[in-house]
Amino acid sequence: MEKEKFNIDAIVVGAGPAGISAALTLKRGGKSVVVLERSTKAGTKNMFGGAVYLNSIKSILPETFNRAPYERFITNRTYSFLNESGSVDIKACALADNTTATVLRPKFDCWMVEEAKKEGVYFAPDTLVKKIIYKNGSVVGVKTEHEKFFAPVVILADGVNSLLAKDIGLRKEFFPKDMVLSVKETYKLDKKILEERFNLEPETNEGAMYEFFGGLSGFYLTEKKKKHPVTPFAIGFLYTFKDTISLGLGISLEDLTLYKMKPYEVLEKFKNHPVVKKLIAGAEPCEYSAHMIPEFGYNHLPKLYANGVMIAGDAAGLINSAHFEGTNFAIESGRLAGETAIIALNLGKYNHNILKTYEEKLRKSFVLKDMQSYRNVVETLYSRKNSILKYYPDKMGELMETLHVVDNVDKKRKFVKFFKKVFFERSILELFRDFKAFLKLFFEIMF
Repeated sequence: MEKEKFNIDAIVVGAGPAGISAALTLKRGGKSVVVLERSTKAGTKNMFGGAVYLNSIKSILPETFNRAPYERFITNRTYSFLNESGSVDIKACALADNTTATVLRPKFDCWMVEEAKKEGVYFAPDTLVKKIIYKNGSVVGVKTEHEKFFAPVVILADGVNSLLAKDIGLRKEFFPKDMVLSVKETYKLDKKILEERFNLEPETNEGAMYEFFGGLSGFYLTEKKKKHPVTPFAIGFLYTFKDTISLGLGISLEDLTLYKMKPYEVLEKFKNHPVVKKLIAGAEPCEYSAHMIPEFGYNHLPKLYANGVMIAGDAAGLINSAHFEGTNFAIESGRLAGETAIIALNLGKYNHNILKTYEEKLRKSFVLKDMQSYRNVVETLYSRKNSILKYYPDKMGELMETLHVVDNVDKKRKFVKFFKKVFFERSILELFRDFKAFLKLFFEIMF
């Protein structure tokens, strides 16, 4: 038997960082708000395996952000360029203390929910929203499996595959080129061994993160009974937690489809690379998971608002995959959606002419400014993937060998041989295309 819920000021669908940020903003503005979450507990369906940014958490929870369930504070960052058997690494240590931390999302999201509940936000877990309710061309509520909720403003923060946003025409059908599949494994490792292996200070709860480029040779595409080597567009990552390691890849869904690859096969190849294998040696695998990441970027953003409704966080594709940023974008977009809802509620007007303020606020924020600056990064990197993920990592390894191996051959002869090999292996045209692509990205990001 369906019940009809009493009227409230706003409904938020999804209890992730975007949804809770929106709900807290509304409640602090004196508005009644309910957060509807399909899971029994917030974060249980989130396969996230990385870091959050403390400044963004502080912006929404300034009094309690330092009490969040952080695992480790990232002080060591390594960018590792993998060749056939080794790597060339760029390492940055303690550039800024306690600005980035690893978290386990089930714990972190539940903590955010509890903080919101303390301020009076009504949280309804185990509530699957099935349909948007319209009246006179405007969203006026939602229908769940058992009841209806009515409010003049609805904020959708229900994740990357927001079927609700699709159903009401705010976003189109996804294509493989629009998405990245993140696959990861979690490994259990003794805390002391983990800290020694990654050179972490236990007293200050230091943590490490890695980004890996290359190291995925050995894949082939068969065409007309001939095998052609292919390089999948995939970037690896590793994060340390208290006594676990998260290791995985973000793989282009387009490449998985095009090359008929299985995600676990690519992950298996990656984790058995000699460099990566050492980092997880002796660790016990305890979890495998995968989730989609929106990759359509600034050039293909969905419509962010309509009469009575806004979308925030992953549901709106707000992510900067070049920097692995998403949680901070979610929190900021949720906050700005909440602020816009307050304006609409105070005016008593909820049409798109009022709610377009949300997009205007986003454009003035770092969220869309960063997304605009990085609008062509992924597309450009994808077009030069053979260079970035195969050719240059291999050549970097060869250059290091030329520099460091002592074998009774004079250095000048070695260098001449190396650079001749570079130019003979790689056509001038391809080198020019690489240079042009990187120059284009530099000017787009900087200017």
